[in-house]
Amino acid sequence: MVELNQYDSPEYEIFKQKLRKIIGLDLNSYKNQIHRRVHMLMDRWKVNTYDEYFNAIKDDNKKLREFLDHLTINVSEFFRNEQQWWKMRDHLLPDLIKKRGSKRLKLWSAGSATGEEPYSLAILSAICGLDPSVPVLAVDIDEGAINIAQKGVYLKRQLLNAPKEYLSKYFTTSDGGETYHVTPEIKRRVSFKRFNMIDEPFGSGFDLILCRNVVIYFTAETKSLLYVKFFNALAPGGYFLVGSTEQIFEYKKIGFEMAGPFLYTRK
Repeated sequence: MVELNQYDSPEYEIFKQKLRKIIGLDLNSYKNQIHRRVHMLMDRWKVNTYDEYFNAIKDDNKKLREFLDHLTINVSEFFRNEQQWWKMRDHLLPDLIKKRGSKRLKLWSAGSATGEEPYSLAILSAICGLDPSVPVLAVDIDEGAINIAQKGVYLKRQLLNAPKEYLSKYFTTSDGGETYHVTPEIKRRVSFKRFNMIDEPFGSGFDLILCRNVVIYFTAETKSLLYVKFFNALAPGGYFLVGSTEQIFEYKKIGFEMAGPFLYTRK
């Protein structure tokens, strides 16, 4: 069995290169916690070599799904940290509508996982009367997570923060109220796309970007690279919201200004 602290062996380097070729995931951009998870799962599967590990991931979609879930912990819920969402609904989105003189806003959920965040944002866009012809852009590197998101089916426990009126208006239920289905109206307000944030160029002119509980997994160097890319993607006067455990220490150097807790703007 491979030692858990051997992150720099030639065999592990080859494994990382091969992995990047098939799924576009660069493990060198992540903190050592991610590398420990890689090896912990290797131990759980009782895999003895990196070749065996790679072949298991490459040849079995279920194994690939488990591998990605183990690395990124794709656990989310609707309206997570709900006070941030009500601030978006009551202040940020109305402010952007007023600034732009339009309800055609570009909204982006970066690292959208299994869809809870972009659908939450789509619900607020409907409540605020935003133009549905400009859907929320939802991107993630994990194609399996995107496939789950596109189905729009969730368990009751994932919607504990959603107000009752939202549940009755924007979802239908099955299994005696234990399973919730996003309505077609809200589904049409989200456009899902597989996307590698590290390697691929960002778009521009976004009015609101959410990247919450994603960048925390990356190294300091990769974080800095991504924050600059997000700044350049943001339209002047737009907002960039990060997770409640994140902070951009060099935000002034990048060009951001603080607009509130975990919230930045581009003047």
